[in-house]
Amino acid sequence: MPAPTLIADRLILRQLRADDAEALFPVLSDTDVMIWWSSAAHETLSETRAYVAKNAEEGQGFQCWAITVGDDVARGWVILMDGKPGVKEIGYILHRDKWGSGIAREAVARVIDYGFDELGLRRIFADTDPENSGSIGLLGRLGFQQEGYLRAEWETHMGVRDTLIFGLLRDEWADGREYGKAAA
Repeated sequence: MPAPTLIADRLILRQLRADDAEALFPVLSDTDVMIWWSSAAHETLSETRAYVAKNAEEGQGFQCWAITVGDDVARGWVILMDGKPGVKEIGYILHRDKWGSGIAREAVARVIDYGFDELGLRRIFADTDPENSGSIGLLGRLGFQQEGYLRAEWETHMGVRDTLIFGLLRDEWADGREYGKAAA
């Protein structure tokens, strides 16, 4: 099922499209952005085209939203991946020039709202590298709690890596929705 368009204060989150590849190449080819991703920074636009097309396809067990800010240009994405019934995993990536602006928090919060309010999820979780302080900080600001530390969980472009598991329950989100508000 395609990702429905979601509106936030400063953002429109829409279905990721294959033609977003050109706009996302600066994100996916940036070694600082991609260091904690499961794959290395892209070297060619062709690589990004194939990767974005794959993530834009429907029927793969996830919904993927392009993050747009005042225009239709993708600056990153938020993905909600199927897990067990009532549970989904969330992931996100954002162009470096938008870091620190509250855009990631606003986009992820809007997808969390969708997951709990419209999909009726009971739990959303994320996993991140223990050295990814930016993602750990974002998850904390959104009210996620660290639930686990898995050793040697992922084999990535940096070698075998540990991961931290963070979880958020529907009742916790309902009690703390201010987590998702944009920075003043």
